[in-house]
Amino acid sequence: MRKIKVLQVQLHKKNDCVLADEIIRSLPVNFEVTNAFLCGETCASGYRDGGIENICFGFPDAWLRGSRLRVLWRLYRFCKQERFDMVVAHRYKPMSLFLQLNRWLRFGRVIGIQHGIGDFDRSYRKREMRRLLRENCYVVAVSQAVREYLLRANLGIDERNCVRIDNAIDIAAAERMQLTREYARRQLGLPEGSFLFGTIGRLVSVKGHIHLLEAFALIKDEFPQANVAIIGEGACRAELEAASERLGLHDRVFLLGSRVQALRYVKAFDVFVMPSLSEGLPLALLEGMSGHLPVIGSDIPALLPILEGCGGGIFPVGQADGLAECLRDSLEFTEDQLREQGERCYQYLCVTHSIEEYRRKYRQLLTASD
Repeated sequence: MRKIKVLQVQLHKKNDCVLADEIIRSLPVNFEVTNAFLCGETCASGYRDGGIENICFGFPDAWLRGSRLRVLWRLYRFCKQERFDMVVAHRYKPMSLFLQLNRWLRFGRVIGIQHGIGDFDRSYRKREMRRLLRENCYVVAVSQAVREYLLRANLGIDERNCVRIDNAIDIAAAERMQLTREYARRQLGLPEGSFLFGTIGRLVSVKGHIHLLEAFALIKDEFPQANVAIIGEGACRAELEAASERLGLHDRVFLLGSRVQALRYVKAFDVFVMPSLSEGLPLALLEGMSGHLPVIGSDIPALLPILEGCGGGIFPVGQADGLAECLRDSLEFTEDQLREQGERCYQYLCVTHSIEEYRRKYRQLLTASD
């Protein structure tokens, strides 16, 4: 059986998509995959990891702006030599590069995976997509909200070439990683007896952490046993620290910084909160559900169907008052009610976001004949 060569491309090793490896695992044995990272530490000779060849081109970030001729020339020579049958490119920049290269190299199939909303708000990106898309090109949306955004954006894509494959997690693997509630709290230095609202995510404005602090400040005096914990690091740390002081939360909010394999600590929380202003389909929320936790989230398009499906708490995006009501509701539940809510979230996750279904859909997309 002839080997089918697939190139999977991501922008940067440090920001790689955790689900990229699952796409590889979905493929039959006659598919030979090379993982490529455009930026990061150069490893042009390639190295093997679990039977998969990896290559890091080491392009400076500045080379990915403007005409990108040096990048295109290097990639053209590499692909012409390797003779790839298919390309899977994650996010806008890698996808746009390989749509351009597709004009000259005529891959069998080019699949661009879009992980969020907003990448095509700029008019020149819309024009580029309309100019470069060919019959052999497909765009994958990681959620229904992302797909609706792409179809509305006037990119030249339609129902035929815009495919929805929801993000997923390996639930069994996630559960094996998770520490017990008590041990996770000790590892994080959190009070063992408190009620803990928790979240995992970069400390950037789009994650909406400031609204979580503002909401918690509205109910903190009613529920002195409650605290907030945030795992993550980022540019908004100073703003959040200042807000904690201003709102009288300095001893009630724990900014825990970045943690390796943050999923390990999810059971330290009693309720998982996702106050985001915008998302594609956040894996962190799914990870919270894998810990059998009740969830609360904003009513943005990427979260709303999940929250409605699992019976989670929903509040108007950016509104601290609404979030405060959801927090209060959770604090007034009995232990049995919280446990039942967490189980509903877990069962919904198993039905709608299993890794097996994710692999099946990618296998179907990559092996189907046009």
